[in-house]
Amino acid sequence: MEQSYNLRSPAVKRLMKEAREMREATSEYSAKPLDDNLFEWHFTFRGPADSDFDGGYYHGRIILPPEYPMKPPSILLLTPNGRFELNKKICLSISGYHPESWQPSWSIRTAILAIIGFMPTKGEGAIGALDYTPEERKKLAKQSMNASCPTCGAIKNLLASETSKSGVDDQKDKELAKQIMFAKPKASQSSTSEEKTNSEEQQTSTPDEGPRHRAQSTSNETQNSPAPTQQNVQPNPPRHIQQRNDSSSLMLIVVLAAAIALLLFRRLDRMFNLSDLGSL
Repeated sequence: MEQSYNLRSPAVKRLMKEAREMREATSEYSAKPLDDNLFEWHFTFRGPADSDFDGGYYHGRIILPPEYPMKPPSILLLTPNGRFELNKKICLSISGYHPESWQPSWSIRTAILAIIGFMPTKGEGAIGALDYTPEERKKLAKQSMNASCPTCGAIKNLLASETSKSGVDDQKDKELAKQIMFAKPKASQSSTSEEKTNSEEQQTSTPDEGPRHRAQSTSNETQNSPAPTQQNVQPNPPRHIQQRNDSSSLMLIVVLAAAIALLLFRRLDRMFNLSDLGSL
């Protein structure tokens, strides 16, 4: 298998490392790549205790992209379980549906432990999710004990005995799985772009609607604006009234100037007449 892949590829190096680390099955889960495809893994896990899946054995596929671990895997369940649809990529924060939530530090082990943790939770309409009744899930859990995979064989034989203990790495991934479960998936880029497009469409109006929208906007602004008071209202007089006021002022100035000139003329004339009488 090592000779069939580019050993310099970061994805190949990472997957081969994880395959070595997960070579030994635990009592809770097991996973390994296919003999002819390092980028497809089959995994098995035991149903979580104290849940509707208790006692069941569940099998699935993990398809990894060439950019792994920079991009998340796609996960499919192959065993009827009542929580996830069969042979359909499920939508979780650790799957390909939420690349914005995926972290390269997570691993295949982290993804499997997260799936185990998500089993008892509600589907809430997510892609690939099911919300069967507790009775139906318990019935499927009993039937799963006899399930078999054409590639891997009997599913229940793929797990170790329940007395086997988990390693230190297993405990670390369990803590990560808990954090993943309680963390809400971020909005994907596709949904964000769709919301942005819808917002732009709402803001952009057609030529026929534009004037009406502007008229409504102007009307709303007028209604919302405070009513003017007598203190701040200073109406400007009409233009013809202003011209009339200017003419009246000019006439008054002319009349005053004429009156002053007449007074001066009379005074001078009187002075000259007196001087003439004195000479006589």
